[in-house]
Amino acid sequence: VNIERRKKGLKEANSIWLWGQGKALNVPLFEDKFGLKGGVISAVDLIKGIGVYLGFETIYVEGATGYFDTNYLGKAEGALNGLKHLDFVFVHVEAPDEAGHSGDIKEKIQAIESFDEKVVGTMIENMSMFDDYRIIVASDHFTPICMKTHTSDPAPFAWAGRKELESVSKGPGFTEKSAKESGLIFEKGYDLMPDFLDNQNNT
Repeated sequence: VNIERRKKGLKEANSIWLWGQGKALNVPLFEDKFGLKGGVISAVDLIKGIGVYLGFETIYVEGATGYFDTNYLGKAEGALNGLKHLDFVFVHVEAPDEAGHSGDIKEKIQAIESFDEKVVGTMIENMSMFDDYRIIVASDHFTPICMKTHTSDPAPFAWAGRKELESVSKGPGFTEKSAKESGLIFEKGYDLMPDFLDNQNNT
């Protein structure tokens, strides 16, 4: 490494930082547990790594940065293409979280609106190419602007199937308040996926 850095006129590395070391956990593959072949789209190494660990196909999207300038539309298009041969695609967008950490309310609003329009909107508009489908929108945690860090509040989520989406022209909205008022809360996050996949009529 240092030989190449010297050739380029760069400073030499003089230390090694070991971070996140540990032993791999013994977890079942997603397909073994749920009978579905999955894919993952993310610019965040941690998320991609979890996906690989679960046996997901990694779908690469040009311009996916994990930041405000990420390729939102490309992620939706990548998911739609992936669903032509996969049963499930997990699309991860980091921008709203990054805006929360930076305390930038304008950037956070823009990130949420871009996600809504370019990812969720594009997916819903084009999912009709499939005979049947279900879609879930969820956040993994809160990152309030005022705190600039993660909090333990229950993370909101919403899901629906083709029948529900085609029969509703306008929904009540998706906010932290509406999610809380629904009364549907999972104390253990790992209970969400089985419920999402099993309760086909629960919207």
